Amino acid sequence: MSDIVSVGVEALDLPLVEPFEIALGTQYEAPNVLVTVETESGVVGYGEGSPDHYVTGETQGATLDTARHARDLLVGRDVADYRAVIESLHATYPGAVSALFALETAIIDAYCRERELPMSEFFGGTPEPVRTDMSIPIHPPEVAADRAAAAADAGFETIKVKVGQRVETDLERLRAVAEAAPDATLTVDANQGWSVSEAVRFDDAVHDAGIPLSLLEQPVAKTDVAGLASVRDRTKTPVAADETVFTPEDAVRVVREDAADVINVKLGKSGLLGAADIAAIARAAGRDLMVGCMLESSIGIHTSAHLVSGIGGFSHVDLDATRLLAEDVVPKEAGPVHALDGPGHGITPNV
Repeated sequence: MSDIVSVGVEALDLPLVEPFEIALGTQYEAPNVLVTVETESGVVGYGEGSPDHYVTGETQGATLDTARHARDLLVGRDVADYRAVIESLHATYPGAVSALFALETAIIDAYCRERELPMSEFFGGTPEPVRTDMSIPIHPPEVAADRAAAAADAGFETIKVKVGQRVETDLERLRAVAEAAPDATLTVDANQGWSVSEAVRFDDAVHDAGIPLSLLEQPVAKTDVAGLASVRDRTKTPVAADETVFTPEDAVRVVREDAADVINVKLGKSGLLGAADIAAIARAAGRDLMVGCMLESSIGIHTSAHLVSGIGGFSHVDLDATRLLAEDVVPKEAGPVHALDGPGHGITPNV
């Protein structure tokens, strides 16, 4: 293997097809960060972070500053020593999850490219196609119905509906989606927007209405693990922990407190190695696996898809961000399937 000789850091601003509203707020673009890691053999690895003030508590400016500051920790290090390098980054910049995701991805991508290895093989599997759901943001019911019908026509088999505001309004949106896409598997994501009683009331109303619902994601505040466990005990729909789990230690707590049926392994929160550890904890504890994303380009999305393909066993795949972008770093793809390639995550951006 070879040493890292340079680290590039730049803003990567990606426009959206339309504003994306969730219970925590609305995003009008994806103000991301691109990191490149070049080795002495001339190989370049690419990584991306997607800071989101509402979810990660970060800004693009802070993420750029952190990634640039980290250069001195990387230059001169052998990419084959990736685990020690990544551990030093996490120790130096705790909580800077978007910068860490971008740096970690670029390092491991460079490592895989030097070995001509698809990233899925790094995680233990082969690069098989990965099918994603499609998210419907917070819209009036009639708009949500139109989006759901279009998604079903495009081949998406699972539709995730954003909720977490007024229970009655959320129920109207879900009902409209169910009627517009009657054959779709439906999930909802409250993004911490409800109280325990509101989550229970919503789930009761959904079942009374006869709407089939396969997942209730992050119904309460991320710090309210006891509340999450209470929702799980009092609802019929499986409950997923998303924002509650950023680290393997968080996953252990969720398991110990029986707070969720499903754990959302999101690389934008945990990085690649942390995500693999969280997946191992979830599987050992008999919890189902979900993978999610931020508003990332194909760099971040294909990295996550390689994790899914490499580890296997994911019951829920929410990697639709590139379908929500007006522009990507490579020619845009349509439909629910991510076709994976290598070496590394297989994406060389046109930027």
